Amino acid sequence: MASEYLVQHTSASLTVNENYDADVQADTETFLNRIVPEGRSAPWKHTLEGPDDMPAHIKSSMFGCSLTIPITNGKLNLGTWQGIWLCEHRDRAGSRKVVVTMTGA
Repeated sequence: MASEYLVQHTSASLTVNENYDADVQADTETFLNRIVPEGRSAPWKHTLEGPDDMPAHIKSSMFGCSLTIPITNGKLNLGTWQGIWLCEHRDRAGSRKVVVTMTGA
């Protein structure tokens, strides 16, 4: 059996990463901001929704919008330190929808 997750937005993403030390999330954000610059001086043409919009689309594409996690004995089969991250790549986002589908027997 497996659980499938889909975030229905183009400026947010899903990933599995360490879910114990908050520094992992902070360091990931620092890394992303270095390789995908934000702000008015960034080289992006798509800025209709603000200077954080195009970087959010790129970051979302890097991580992806879906995950499949196996279910074993009725529980998500993740490693000890793993957790599911819903990554918000906009500075001020609205609500987000995640569709969850269960597959298998």
